[in-house]
Amino acid sequence: MLIDTVEATVFGTNCYVLAPAAGEECVVVDPGVDVADRLAEVLRRHRLKPAAVLLTHGHLDHTFSVTPVCGAHGVAATIHAADAHRLHDPLAGLGAPLRAALEATTGAVTWREPDEVVTVEDGAALRVAGLSIDVSHAPGHTEGSVLFSVQRPGEADVLLSGDVLFAGSIGRTDLPGGDHRAMLRSLLTRVLPLDDATEVLPGHGPATTIARERATNPHLRQLAGLSGFTGLAGG
Repeated sequence: MLIDTVEATVFGTNCYVLAPAAGEECVVVDPGVDVADRLAEVLRRHRLKPAAVLLTHGHLDHTFSVTPVCGAHGVAATIHAADAHRLHDPLAGLGAPLRAALEATTGAVTWREPDEVVTVEDGAALRVAGLSIDVSHAPGHTEGSVLFSVQRPGEADVLLSGDVLFAGSIGRTDLPGGDHRAMLRSLLTRVLPLDDATEVLPGHGPATTIARERATNPHLRQLAGLSGFTGLAGG
């Protein structure tokens, strides 16, 4: 599988491109701030044609370039139904400090929703660009945060974890749509059961594996002892 990354100029959001191989269709995940031109270069270099844009959640640092990228290639934006409202006006919930940091780099921000938005629910099985991608609803960072698990026959799966899981940390829950208890439940029921070999591509920072996070991530280490605690696991 071909995987390439474009890091956004603001907030360091990782935009991923995944395809079965060069010269084929691909999916683009989380096109953040000012990535469109560099993303276009990645697509040219690998001779790729986007078939879909997938969004792990609706915060602006993950969706900033979704409309121009979708428009340039005539594809839809795919997002969990609970976060679809954020594509109407993601600036509304950004907050003054974050908006100021963004506009200091990009200038005044304007927004237009993608022409086509496709919503998904927990358990959806996407078959796009020759890839098999399973959707797991993992709220906590936002109401509609998801994990995209990309199957690699004969190899470990790739997990696009958005802002649910990072190398050594987890996503914050104090932003609009955040819920700390929901985050803990998502980590306990959605992340910890994953195979150790799973490669994790987070929304920010370096790649990691479930094995590494299970052994070293303080949040997962603490939760591992609660695996039998049905009060949290059941909501």
